[in-house]
Amino acid sequence: QVQLVESGGGLVQAGGSLRLSCAASGNIVRVNVMGWYRQAPGKQRELVAGITSGGATNYADSVKGRFTISRDNAKNTVYLQMNSLTPEDTAVYYCNAEVIAADSRWRLLPSGNYWGQGTQVTVSS
Repeated sequence: QVQLVESGGGLVQAGGSLRLSCAASGNIVRVNVMGWYRQAPGKQRELVAGITSGGATNYADSVKGRFTISRDNAKNTVYLQMNSLTPEDTAVYYCNAEVIAADSRWRLLPSGNYWGQGTQVTVSS
């Protein structure tokens, strides 16, 4: 069983910064792409940023130049540094990862896509 646990959300004023973290745990063999998505009230979930195991990144146009995604492969952890936050960034932020895991006998399982529980980010004007 693979779990993604997020932390770092909260309330911040416009122009402020927050750093989100997401750690994957379980019988993990390899974590491939990791990413952050967000969902604002009444809107669809959207990709914020993604990062491959090799460090290649992509960002939504709305966050380019303000957000930075990074990861620590040794810790199976992905981060999202968010600067110059605006009220439009208010949403629940979800961590996502494509993971190759193993069962209790360490037999490889098919690659799976996993989600964290979400962390609320609220930006006040």
